[in-house]
Amino acid sequence: MGLPQVAIVGRPNVGKSSVFNWLAQKRLAIVDDQAGVTRDRLSYLMSHDDRYFELVDTGGIGCDDVDNLTEQIEEQIQTAIDSADVILFVVDTQTGAMPLDDEVAKRLRHVVDTPVLCVANKTDNESLDPSADAFYKLGRGRLVRTSVTQNRGRRPLLDLIVERLPESVDETVEPVSDTNAKIAIVGRRNVGKSTFINELAGTDRVIVSEIPGTTRDSVDVRFEVDGKIFTAIDTPGLRRRKSVKTDIDFYGLHRAQRSIRRADVVLMFFDASQRISKVDKQLCETIATQYKPCIFVVNKWDLNASSMLTDKWVQYLHDTFRTMPYVPIAFITAKTGKNVKTLVNHAQMLFKQSQSRASTANLNKILRSALEYNPPPLDHHHQSKIYYATQVSTCPPTIVMFCKNPKSFAAPYRRYLLRAMRDNLECAEVPIKLYLRSRDRDDARDELNVRSK
Repeated sequence: MGLPQVAIVGRPNVGKSSVFNWLAQKRLAIVDDQAGVTRDRLSYLMSHDDRYFELVDTGGIGCDDVDNLTEQIEEQIQTAIDSADVILFVVDTQTGAMPLDDEVAKRLRHVVDTPVLCVANKTDNESLDPSADAFYKLGRGRLVRTSVTQNRGRRPLLDLIVERLPESVDETVEPVSDTNAKIAIVGRRNVGKSTFINELAGTDRVIVSEIPGTTRDSVDVRFEVDGKIFTAIDTPGLRRRKSVKTDIDFYGLHRAQRSIRRADVVLMFFDASQRISKVDKQLCETIATQYKPCIFVVNKWDLNASSMLTDKWVQYLHDTFRTMPYVPIAFITAKTGKNVKTLVNHAQMLFKQSQSRASTANLNKILRSALEYNPPPLDHHHQSKIYYATQVSTCPPTIVMFCKNPKSFAAPYRRYLLRAMRDNLECAEVPIKLYLRSRDRDDARDELNVRSK
């Protein structure tokens, strides 16, 4: 379910970004002796022994950022850890174990189900192996001795990563679509999320109150609709970051974001009587960056139906969230249960769409037609080329297109290709993750016959 992620973590200045670039065989992350250069997560699509996975670089754990962004950096690191299927704990053999290494090890001890590889970087030769062995005391996973500068240990490290990845989905096997779908209900405060949960559960399972912010933790509620079991994740109502003043609000924000990450489908709630706020936009940005299937839910419609047509709200949402045109929109009244069951069934439909898998032959038929209708842009006065496409994962559907020069395909054309895929595949209402990768000239014989005449 989803493309596996391999997160690189460690204290500052152990060479995490160097390891990231070395494994990717590309200069992607900035490498500098100054601590704190890496702030945001940086990811790259990797392939080794016919397995695809995302390699994720993170900032240094325990770094005090000069621009007071330490909290945001820590959020990015924790997100990477929470989402990882394998963790690379990078240490520095030449400086030896430091107190911050122990702090990182303590933090990773809470990650029970995720395999950890301790990467003893800067072990340039065998004479340094005994120094690297000192990191066994950290007690986190298999120790791998590597050296970026001497190109030592890359293949063994990649082999160990692939061994620890979750089992890949067999393309010949249909995914199980009737499993327990996890549906996160998110939105700003007092939009009726808890009322919706209670309507689903048929009982007062969570506290419903007119006081904003009643739900302070994420609550899982199991319910059944037409014989199908679901788990609804009720989340705390979010508010603008500058309004987060108490520990309760701080942890509520993090739990809501974590609920989005672990959900199969997200119901993004809006209040029909309120304008879209900055909080709504921040939430939708999180949903989009996590590639989660989503439904925009306009709640309390009974209070607004007589004064505004649904078409106006639809246009309002489309104009506000232009990068999410595929997201369906539902109008409900949670208090009376109107359209609630239809909404849940639609969420189940999105769950199935996110599990869909297209054959390479069908993908390339769609791609050929799209390129004939709208040829790729020119690249230095030459026609850009796309050789072929293949789907490598589901949840979200993840497609890799091999082309001559990925940089020549600007964002508008990539969006055009995504629309073509979405219009012709069984995933019309869910996000698709698209990667463009270059191919060697020797492989040009595999090019699709799609260049414009």
